[in-house]
Amino acid sequence: MIDFLLKHADLDPVSWHMPGHKGSEIFRRYGYEKFMERFVDCDVTEIPGADNLFQAEGIIRDVQDRYARLYDVDYSYLMINGTSGGILAAMMASVPSGGKIIMARNCHKSVFNGLVLGGIQPVYAYPSVLNDCDISGPILPEEIGRLLEENPDAGAVILPSPNYYGICSDIRAIADIVHEHGKVLIVDQAHGAHLKFFHKFGWGEDLPNSAEMDGADITICSIHKTLASLTQSAVLNLQGSRVDRYVLEDKLQAVESTSPSYILMSFLDINARILEEHGSDALGEWKENLAYFYAKTKQIKGLHILNLGSQMDHTKINLDMSAYGINGGQLEELLMEYGIFSELYTGNILMLMTGIGNTREHYDRTLDALKHIAEKHEYIGSKTDISDQGLSSSEGNKNRTGNGPMEAVAGKLHPIPQRRRFVDLTGAEGMICAGSIIPYPPGIPIVCPGEEITAEVIHRCKALREKGEKVIGINDHGQVQVGL
Repeated sequence: MIDFLLKHADLDPVSWHMPGHKGSEIFRRYGYEKFMERFVDCDVTEIPGADNLFQAEGIIRDVQDRYARLYDVDYSYLMINGTSGGILAAMMASVPSGGKIIMARNCHKSVFNGLVLGGIQPVYAYPSVLNDCDISGPILPEEIGRLLEENPDAGAVILPSPNYYGICSDIRAIADIVHEHGKVLIVDQAHGAHLKFFHKFGWGEDLPNSAEMDGADITICSIHKTLASLTQSAVLNLQGSRVDRYVLEDKLQAVESTSPSYILMSFLDINARILEEHGSDALGEWKENLAYFYAKTKQIKGLHILNLGSQMDHTKINLDMSAYGINGGQLEELLMEYGIFSELYTGNILMLMTGIGNTREHYDRTLDALKHIAEKHEYIGSKTDISDQGLSSSEGNKNRTGNGPMEAVAGKLHPIPQRRRFVDLTGAEGMICAGSIIPYPPGIPIVCPGEEITAEVIHRCKALREKGEKVIGINDHGQVQVGL
C-alpha cells in the first residue's frame, strides 16, 4: 500500500477526485507546515485536556461551535467516519424502529444500510432522469408531496443534494412541503459541503443554495470531499427542534468509533480556520479558476459540458467527448495518460470533482490534455448540446436508478427478507434481494433489499464485472443474497 501511494504521489497527479484538499500544498500555503511535519506525534487519545467527542466541553466543542457559526446552524457535530455515520444516526434519530422513511431511490448505500440497522421501511421517491445522459436528475417537490400524502405515517424524508454529478434538488420547496406535513427533512450533502461558503463569501450568484440555507433539519456534509480535511472527516449540522438533539447525540455515539481520530478532527479544525481566515480569497480563486476553465473549453470543438443552470453545482465538471466517439470510460483512460485522474463516469459523461485545493496549473494541464485528445481523434459529428438537457419527470421512472447507460430495472418491492441465502447471480431472476447490489463508485444500489432481481439487473451486473468494475454485494463465487 505504501509503495503504491508514494508511487502515485511521485506522478505529480492532477486530482479531480476526492479529497478536496488535493494534497499538501494548500496546508503549507496557509501556514500549517509544522503540523504537517508532526501530525503523527499528535495522534493521541482522550488524555487530560483533549476533550471527548461524545461529551464535548473543551477543544472539540470549540471546533464544533466554529462549524455551527460557519454554517449558521444551531449545532454542528464532528464526524470521524464520514457522512455515512451521520446518515445512520440521523435516520435512527428521526424514525423509530419499524417506521417508514421517504427516501430518494438514488441515495448512497449508507442510507440503505440505515434501513437495515434501524429496522426502517423505505418508500422510494424516484428522481427525474436527464434525457440522453441517462443519469439521475433532481428529486421533484411534487414527488415528495405525493408520497407524504400517501404515507402520512412516514417519519422523515431523506435525499441527496447535490447528487454525484452536481445536480441539486429544490430543497426550499421540498423543506416547505415536508414541514407542512410535520416531518423531518434530512439532506445528504456529502458532495456539497462547499456550497454554503460560496454564498457566505459572496461568490455564489450562479450556484444553488446549500441545504442549511434552504431549511433542512439535518444536513450531513463530507468536508473531505471538496474542502480541506482528510478523507473520512465530515460534519453533521442540526437546525430547529424537530429532531431531539440529545437523541441524535445518543445515536451518533452508537455508530461512531469509541477511539475517534484526533488527526481527522485536527484537520477539520484546520479547514475551519482556513475558511474563517482565508475563505473569501480561497473561494474567490476557486470560482475564478472554474470560470476560466469553462471559458477555455468552449474553444475545444466537440467538447460538451453538462449544464442545468441554477440546478447545477458547477464545481462538478461533467465532460462529454462523444462527438469524437469517446465515451466516459475511454476519456478517463486517456486523461490518465497525462497524469490526470477523475472521479467517476457514466455512459458518455466523465465527472471531474474540483476542490478547494485545485490550482490554476491543474486546470491548464487538463485543458492541454483535452486539446491534445481532440487533435488525435477524428471528429465524427456534432451531438445535441447537453447544456440544455431536458428532464423526464419521476412519473414513469419508478425503479429507475439513473446509474448508467445500461439502466437497471428492479422488480416489484416486497418486505425486506429476514432470512436469507446465497445463490448464483445468473440464477437469481425473480428472487427477492436480501442484500443491496451496488456498483462503486458511485454507490447507488442497482437493486435494494426487498426488490425483485430481474433479468436486466443480472445483465447489467455481469456487464460491469466483465469490464472490471466493482459491484458490492456479489461475493467471490458470483453469488448474491436472496430471501428464503
